[in-house]
Amino acid sequence: MAIATVSAQLGRQRVFDVLFRGATRAFAGLVLLLLGGVMVALGVGAWPAFSHFGPAFLTSTAWNPVNDQYGALPAIFGTLMTSLIAMLIGVPLAVGVAVFLTELCPPLFRRPIGTMIELLAAVPSIIYGIWGLFVLAPFLQLTVQPFLIDLLGDIPVIGVLFEGPPLGLGMLTAGFILAMMVLPFITAVVRDVFLTVPSVLRESAYGIGATTSEVVRSIVVPYTRTGIIGGVMLGLGRALGETMAVTFVIGNAHEIHASLFAPGTTISATLANEFTEAVTPLYVSSLFALGFILFVITFLVLAAAKLMLLQLERRAGT
Repeated sequence: MAIATVSAQLGRQRVFDVLFRGATRAFAGLVLLLLGGVMVALGVGAWPAFSHFGPAFLTSTAWNPVNDQYGALPAIFGTLMTSLIAMLIGVPLAVGVAVFLTELCPPLFRRPIGTMIELLAAVPSIIYGIWGLFVLAPFLQLTVQPFLIDLLGDIPVIGVLFEGPPLGLGMLTAGFILAMMVLPFITAVVRDVFLTVPSVLRESAYGIGATTSEVVRSIVVPYTRTGIIGGVMLGLGRALGETMAVTFVIGNAHEIHASLFAPGTTISATLANEFTEAVTPLYVSSLFALGFILFVITFLVLAAAKLMLLQLERRAGT
């Protein structure tokens, strides 16, 4: 009797396992199906623009709705440039904050500070945009931008990045806003991976006389570099797709300038500003094409990050 009961329980357990495996596989397939559906929908909407302009759509700087002339290069350039500025500013800050929270911060203040930083992720992007327009942009116009012009404006090659009048609005301001927005995401990930370092490794390093900076540089960072790159890629994906905050402060000009002080635009800002104003089929299709390009850029960035992580894991294994 007992054997029959156990056999029945094992049979039910096998059925539950099969159902659970099938359900999770279906959920994963649904996500891929939705992703493919989004890509197909964007591709269908973008096809008239791609077929009309051809490869020139990716290299043209024209954007004239009156004459139905459109080019994606200024928006692509602005998207990549603002994201690069955000990473150059945000990643060192995020890693530094994570190091402070895990290695230097007194235990009494560790949780409150970490919570306050994480709360930055809950602030709506439009609030960042309003704050950037009325507070950050005037501050940069009156202080930071004149300082950069005086300090770096006359240096060959580098000086071209800081030419022109300090307008406040522009690529640099958008990069600052994006850096603030990606900071809590990267900090949270990097802090959590730092906490996974076994205590015995830290204690052993301190036991042989290593300083805190040496422990971070030689123990913590090498042990968690895969997680650090994952956090950076998460922040980069956030920066590439940000819309409202960038729209407020970038200047929204379909132009390409070498100067970081000049106004520009991004793909997401262009979509937010002009989708409701698109009245011709080619205009709508061009906006779909911009969305498709942003989708491809994000996909390629995340795919490259995944390949990099796999390579690092393979090296660590060998």
